[in-house]
Formats: sequence, structure tokens, C-alpha cells
Amino acid sequence: MGARLRDRVAIVVGAGQTPGDTIGNGRAVAILYAREGARVLCVDRDEASAEETCEVVRREGGNASALHGDVTRSEDCAAMVAICRERFGRLDVLHENVGIAGGDAGALAIEESAWDAIFDTNLKGAWLACKHAIPVMREQGSGSVILISSIAAVCGYPGVGYKVSKAALNALAEQLALANARHHVRVNAIMPGQMNTPMAIEGISRGRGVAKEELIARRDASVPLGAKMGTAWDVAYASLFLASDEARFVTGVVLPVDGGQTLRRG
Repeated sequence: MGARLRDRVAIVVGAGQTPGDTIGNGRAVAILYAREGARVLCVDRDEASAEETCEVVRREGGNASALHGDVTRSEDCAAMVAICRERFGRLDVLHENVGIAGGDAGALAIEESAWDAIFDTNLKGAWLACKHAIPVMREQGSGSVILISSIAAVCGYPGVGYKVSKAALNALAEQLALANARHHVRVNAIMPGQMNTPMAIEGISRGRGVAKEELIARRDASVPLGAKMGTAWDVAYASLFLASDEARFVTGVVLPVDGGQTLRRG
């Protein structure tokens, strides 16, 4: 076990995952945080999946607890922060890992219901989680918030809802970073690129009717660095750095973890 987050308490929102051949971002983050000494509250709408994450942590000798929560509900966000303090005594890190793209389409084709669902989850959910977590960090005089965005925010992407919601998430991270710097609360965002995770591979394969092998080959080919997708562990290690004291002077950063894909802008 490491010590980069020793004596820290973290909430990982979206710590469960959809079934698949690989590991998802939220689960990898929760496991890695625990390996580095953090006590972790694993929050997900699918509490059973969050509990599976906790079981992995416990088998490795770590400390994790599962909780059902929906970040689109203010009362759930308030409850997860209160329960975190009740179970662990404090809150040092918030990793907000929730995002959807269901029903997304171009600006003239997307249905209003899909737009609302995407923005409620991708943007409102992140804001609500921060709204309830940051006051605790201010009171403590320290804290780190990591929001998971996407390179879709800055690169070409066919769906307007997902792209615009993630661009707004980047702006939210920057605004919160400046507003909370004097309280020693840091806020940063990560923009993953093409990742080999269950939500991406199994989800897109099923949604588009494309064989997984073909989808993986296409996605691999789009990555400049080694023509290979990243994994959830790449996101997890970036998040670990931002959560740790190694990043004590880093705030307001929107960090691509993408194998160089954002270099192709323009």
C-alpha cells in the first residue's frame, strides 16, 4: 500500500460501473485512492456496483464504504457529504465521475428531454456535488475537487448535448478554482480521450450495433500516442496526482489525458 493519500477521506461519485471486460474510471479511481491510503466513500446510483468496488478495496486491505446516491438530486448530494463525515470524520477529496450521452444528437435533432437529462447529469450533478462538498473543505481549510470532463469539450464531436455540457463543466472547474483558492480548496478537471472502459466499449458497441473488436480497432487508430486507447488507470493516476499534495500548487487546470488527441485541434 502507498501513502500519497494517507489519512485522507475521499468521495468518489460514480464508483460503480457498467458490466464489461475492463475497469471503469470511477472504480479504478476508488481502488487507487484506497491503495494510496485514503478512506473512500463509493457513491453510485447502482449501490450494488459501488459495493463491488468496495469489495475489491477491502480484499486489498483498504477501507471503503458504499452509498446509493444520485447527483442530480440536491438532497442526495447533501446526504453523501453528511454521511461521509459521519463515517469518516472529514472530507478531503471529491472525485466527480458521472456523465451520460444517451439520446445526444446535433443541435437541430436532439430532443429537449435528452438535452435536459444530459445537462442534469453532466453539469448540474457536478455543481450540486461541489455545492455541498466545498463548504466542508472550506471549513477544514483544505480540499481537492476533481471533475471528469472529456476531450469532446474542445474537439470535434457530433452530439451537441455532451460537448456543450462538458465545455461548461470545464468552465465550472475554473470558476470554482478561483472562487475557492483563498480557502485552500483546489478544483481541477480531467479530459479523458479514447478510453477502453465498459461504458465506452460495451455501451457504444451495443448502441451502434458495431462489433467490439471493430470498435476497439477504430478507437485505437485515432490515438496519436502508440495507436492505442488509454485505460481507466490512466485517468485514475491523473486524479491521484491532482488529489495529492504533489499538486498543492495546481488549481484551475483542465488536464487532457488523451494520448495527444487534443493536439489535432484546428
